[in-house]
Amino acid sequence: MAREAKKNDFTQINALIELINDIYGTEKMVLKAGKLEALSLIRSRKPEQQLLGLQRLIFENPTLKDLTPEKQVPSVIEEMKEVLASLLARRSLEESIEHKIKERIEERHEEYMQEIKRQVIKEVSGVENPQTLKKYAQMEIMYAQNLSRSALELLRPAVLEEIVGQKKAVKALISKLASPHPPHVILYGPPGVGKTTAARLALREVKKLKRSPFAANAPFVEVDGTTLRWDPREIANPLIGSVHDPIYQGARRDLVDGGVPEPKLGLVSEAHGGILFIDEIGEMDLSLQSKLLKVLEDKKVAFDSAYYDSNDSQVPKYIKMLFEKGAPADFVLIGATTRSPDSLSPALRSRCSAVYFEPLTPAEIEDIVKAAAQRLKIGIDPESARLISRYTNEGRQAVNLLVDAYGRVLYEKEMKGTAGRSCRITAKIMQEALQSNRLFPLSLNTDHSKSEQGRVMALGVYGFCGSVIEIEAVAFPQGSSGKGALRFNETAGTMARDSVFVAASVLRRLAGIDVQNYDLHLNVVGGGNIDGPSAGAAIFIAILSAVKDVPVRQDCAITGELSLRGQLKPVGGLTEKIYGARLAGIKKVVVPAENKDDIERRFPDMKIVPAHDVGDLIPHFFHGAALPGLFLKEAPCQC
Repeated sequence: MAREAKKNDFTQINALIELINDIYGTEKMVLKAGKLEALSLIRSRKPEQQLLGLQRLIFENPTLKDLTPEKQVPSVIEEMKEVLASLLARRSLEESIEHKIKERIEERHEEYMQEIKRQVIKEVSGVENPQTLKKYAQMEIMYAQNLSRSALELLRPAVLEEIVGQKKAVKALISKLASPHPPHVILYGPPGVGKTTAARLALREVKKLKRSPFAANAPFVEVDGTTLRWDPREIANPLIGSVHDPIYQGARRDLVDGGVPEPKLGLVSEAHGGILFIDEIGEMDLSLQSKLLKVLEDKKVAFDSAYYDSNDSQVPKYIKMLFEKGAPADFVLIGATTRSPDSLSPALRSRCSAVYFEPLTPAEIEDIVKAAAQRLKIGIDPESARLISRYTNEGRQAVNLLVDAYGRVLYEKEMKGTAGRSCRITAKIMQEALQSNRLFPLSLNTDHSKSEQGRVMALGVYGFCGSVIEIEAVAFPQGSSGKGALRFNETAGTMARDSVFVAASVLRRLAGIDVQNYDLHLNVVGGGNIDGPSAGAAIFIAILSAVKDVPVRQDCAITGELSLRGQLKPVGGLTEKIYGARLAGIKKVVVPAENKDDIERRFPDMKIVPAHDVGDLIPHFFHGAALPGLFLKEAPCQC
């Protein structure tokens, strides 16, 4: 039995040696056994020495020297088995983990290779695909199709001399831009008189000067103020510029990866060194006007962002420059508006020089229509041009009406089979075009040769256009002295009502006429609102005519504030008011004498008479000796 047990132990020792050889491999086991001084023992033919060598190798302890007693051999073998079992389990786990790692590496490698392939394909074939190429082809076809040039583009003035009726304004604009220190300019005037065209052509003209402040490549950046909106979140500002952060606002991909914000330059920087033209600048938000004012003062745009780090080495130089120095924005602002100056920011208005464009006269509208007809190579009857001048005072609308009539002529010729022959715009065709546009005459050409009692033509102004205000009065003697009543339409406004009381006081003081002895009714025909005292003189004439039962001449209009002393005080908007009288067919206008320097000489067919006081008005509104000895000594007080 002992011999069999010893043989069994020897067999197990050999099995352990083979197992270790399999675990480590022959070379590695030899090296490890040599270091642990176990190699000679394992190669021994004596089982007890082999067991000692195995103990040194498995337990990794070269200090073991004692041979194991025969009784303890089985227990030592079992102990070595436990150690090898743990080693094999750990080895198996490591192999499993290594296998999974290898699989993951292979998967990632495959994904990486696929990404490289996609990038290579993208570089070779570009960003296009069949769908994008199809859309590109469709866009090419759309670009190739062109109906025609718009009428306004074709007929727009090509040189400054072709701008009709604005010689003074054009000269003023060019002289400002030609200065060594050109100021910012705001163009005021009614729509369709050439403000935008003048601004475009003025820069071209100034570039020709030897000492021009603008370079030959100076830009002209044009934008409509109605399209500019201020975003309080500062996400986007096409006028001033903004900063796109790398997370939410779509900065460039290479900047997003580094967390770098990207400044986007606005129109003010695009116009650097040239002109920024803002049409309808009066429609801009006041907050945006204030921001524009800041740019005009600093001549640059400052950028700021919480994402910007000046110490970040990933920030490109140009972005660092924009954040540290700002974007250059040294330009000349030209704004155009159809609104009054009060509608603009006072701070912005005070930093800009003003140029006023005048309303176009009927004769100038006719000239524009005739010039447009020549460009279209069509004939036009003089009456057709006069018709257009009666229905519009805008050059742009006049051209549109001509083109409308031109289209009608071409259509009729096509229907009659006479296409190709010369075209001519007759008065009948033009009248049809006017009716289809639902237009009405700017002013009715009534008969002004007759005189009417209590009816006076006053002059008013709305925006940049003048008009005739019809004021009428009727007086009924009151049986009881001082019991008369006064009626006046409230829609005319408090200023007009005050003018009635001033006129009544002047009549009593200078002519001894007490309106309280009459039931007096005054009316502003049409219910218009009079927001100033300029109708005072007209109201005085109307009351005087009604009370004295004397007719008033209708071929003369008047404007002027009336003082309690009977003097005519100066008023504003004189040019526009004279224009309104001209449209109404009135050839004579009485204005305050203090306004004589403001009288516009663009109306050679108009007679403009200055007047100092109410005494100067009588000969112009009443025939002959209709009011003999009425003025102008102060009447005694009737107490």
